[in-house]
Amino acid sequence: MYRNLLPGEIAQLERQGNYSEDWSTVQVADPFLVNQVRNSTLRNCTLGANVTIRDVRLLSDYTLGDNVTLFNIGEMTGGGMTKPLEVMNENGGRAIRPFAGMTIGDAYMWARYRGRKAFMEKLEAFTKGEYPEGGRGGSQVGNCCTIKNTTCIRNVSILSCEEDPTAVDSCITLIDGVVGYGCTVEHGIIAERFLLGEHVHLEFGLRLNDTVVGDNSTLARCEVGNSIIFPAHEQHHNNSFLIAGLVMGQSNIAAGCTIGSNHNSRTADNELAAGRGFWPGLCCSFKHSSRFASYCLLAKADYPAELDITLPFALVNNNTAKDQLEVMPAYWWMYNMYAMDRNSKKFAQRDKRKVKAQHIEFDNLAPDTAEEIFRGIMQLRAWLATSTGSTVYAQGQEKSRRPTVVLKAEEGLKAYEDMLVFYAMKTLTLNPSVETRPAASHEKWLNIGGQLVAKPDMEQLIADVENGTLASWQDIHDRFDALWQAYPAQRAAHAYDVLCRLAGVDSLTDDHWQQYQKRYAEIQKFIEEQKVASRQKDEKNPFRNMTYWDDDERRAVLG
Repeated sequence: MYRNLLPGEIAQLERQGNYSEDWSTVQVADPFLVNQVRNSTLRNCTLGANVTIRDVRLLSDYTLGDNVTLFNIGEMTGGGMTKPLEVMNENGGRAIRPFAGMTIGDAYMWARYRGRKAFMEKLEAFTKGEYPEGGRGGSQVGNCCTIKNTTCIRNVSILSCEEDPTAVDSCITLIDGVVGYGCTVEHGIIAERFLLGEHVHLEFGLRLNDTVVGDNSTLARCEVGNSIIFPAHEQHHNNSFLIAGLVMGQSNIAAGCTIGSNHNSRTADNELAAGRGFWPGLCCSFKHSSRFASYCLLAKADYPAELDITLPFALVNNNTAKDQLEVMPAYWWMYNMYAMDRNSKKFAQRDKRKVKAQHIEFDNLAPDTAEEIFRGIMQLRAWLATSTGSTVYAQGQEKSRRPTVVLKAEEGLKAYEDMLVFYAMKTLTLNPSVETRPAASHEKWLNIGGQLVAKPDMEQLIADVENGTLASWQDIHDRFDALWQAYPAQRAAHAYDVLCRLAGVDSLTDDHWQQYQKRYAEIQKFIEEQKVASRQKDEKNPFRNMTYWDDDERRAVLG
């Protein structure tokens, strides 16, 4: 409950160096400790309980929650955003207006479905109706947030709560953006026009603009602009560069990687799209526009032409000696099972979010990647059928006249089939109570900010927005929540359908089940053996171990 200031309080505030154009507009809540307010310039602000403000030279147009701490801030001014985020494309055309509570999926939908004019108009109307001030509803700092030693914060909403507090520290400049719950922003960041999901870490001299950063991501020492990044992304080398990209999460951008400098048109309007698990190696450089299937690992190289890598879990190499592009399907499964198994677990284990507005599928074998594998199987069979010698050539993977060679095509085909069996049987084993009758095959699954959605469900969502059934952002979020609740059953039905498609039948007999159970047991044994074998490559590498005096030192350092 707020009250007006008493005459004695006003007099003491003025003696302590405070000034107001009209003291009658200043209201406080009890208990109000008048002796703790000195030399302050506050304009159009609302302060919660137990707020600490020290040495702030200007605080304007902000709502501060309870238990907020501000120290030594030069300028902290609020209001509406002056410009939208120009994501995925430097030349514009995919602009979005972030707001407090916007998910990564919201941002992706708004940027991606530009061809659905009615849908775009509805999203714009929702935002203006629910968040009228610059698309965000004013600037705010949530409960228990700590901001200190910061240069400038302008038109930024910072979400924070007691369970998941946010911290901003050390020479930061933040302009026109939203910071999600549990984020850490520190050590020389300059960010302008941005949206951060939950538990994002920005640190050590990052330069960021016009970008959406997904939950549980870390960006440091690099330059990132005009991009949408899905959850669980790592990029923390001071000579890595990501511009005009869509990276669909669980990804890692290595040192020296240059994505966005090599446009291949007369204007800077090209884009790069990479499925989840994207991992370009050291000093990789790409031509825009390029596209990559899920879990592509790219060897160190300057790739000279646009790429469209359609084989998931592949190793891609630019063989300059033979002047050919090389693609090895199912590389992770065949040669790095330890990393493949670890990647499925580590992202879930690292997810410390208390607020989980964005639903995320962390398993690398899921409906989206299973369907990519099916398409990869069809391509491999076609390429093997047209092969006249021992070399298998692929088509359409690179915009170039030089050949694309598929390495270990037959082994990759077998590995893909094992991956599908493993995915399907593991899914059905984890969902024994789910009815597994044959379902219509979802040949297209969409990654919407980290949540997997069957294409028919996404089309229905868009239609319901267009026809008014879904009439707000909250309605959209509720629909995604409902789809997430239905996802385990959908995934189980999809897994059953995968087994049917592999067997070439409409439903599975007892004989089919026995065969798949036997094969599943064999695959599980293979996985355990390969996890050990791939890890032992490091353990037995003499060059890796030569920097340690003895095994005791190595174990103490490496564990």
